[in-house]
Amino acid sequence: MSEAADITEDAFLGGQLRLRQKRSGHRAGHDAILLAAATEARPGDRVVDFGAGIGTAGLALARRVAGIGLSLVEINPELAELARANAAANALAAEIILLDVTADATAFAANGLPPDSVDAVLMNPPFNDPARHRGSPDQARHTAHVATEETLHAWVHAARRILRSNGVLTLIWRADGIADVLAALSRGFGSLSILPVHGEAGRPAIRVLVRAVKGGRAPTRLLPGLMLNDESGVSKKEVTEILEGRAALPLMEP
Repeated sequence: MSEAADITEDAFLGGQLRLRQKRSGHRAGHDAILLAAATEARPGDRVVDFGAGIGTAGLALARRVAGIGLSLVEINPELAELARANAAANALAAEIILLDVTADATAFAANGLPPDSVDAVLMNPPFNDPARHRGSPDQARHTAHVATEETLHAWVHAARRILRSNGVLTLIWRADGIADVLAALSRGFGSLSILPVHGEAGRPAIRVLVRAVKGGRAPTRLLPGLMLNDESGVSKKEVTEILEGRAALPLMEP
């Protein structure tokens, strides 16, 4: 298969965002769009997307909130180049940073991300437990999906380091790992808002979206769950509006 044939162009946000991505390996989907919809940002904010891949979440946020200063951090050079091309194709300004999220503070500063310099971080870290999920033979897909024991703590630590005081971290994680999320956020973060995401009505949540404030002191809020599909398996209207970029998710402080 030729290099061009290995790439697809797909529509997101009801066609407001068109992204090129590899046909095989990790594919952008609902998680990234939900993460973008849950992320709080205002024009002028500096926003960093960790593990940005082809740029889905960060670019979806930039489409919703004009005027943010967006940096897409990605370790894979091929995905980073796709992110660069996707930003340009959608006329969205984004800085592409080729960097391992687990790198030290010196490496972050050398790439323009010194401590206490960012208003918001969003991230969709690898979250499958390697003890329970067989990794893909495709190395890029494996890296995107399978977490090591320290993955979440390392990513949260990096976010805490670059966020300003009262800066906001928004992340998506598997629902059965909520205890790991709370443990990772216990140092330096507070004012948590947690939104369970259910694939089907009457079934346990499959994801959690979490908003955390650096230095926040407000009590944790557990929000009413988001049902992606109704009892008949059809996407709910509110979910369709979110996925098409016509609505945001209520994780912000009232």
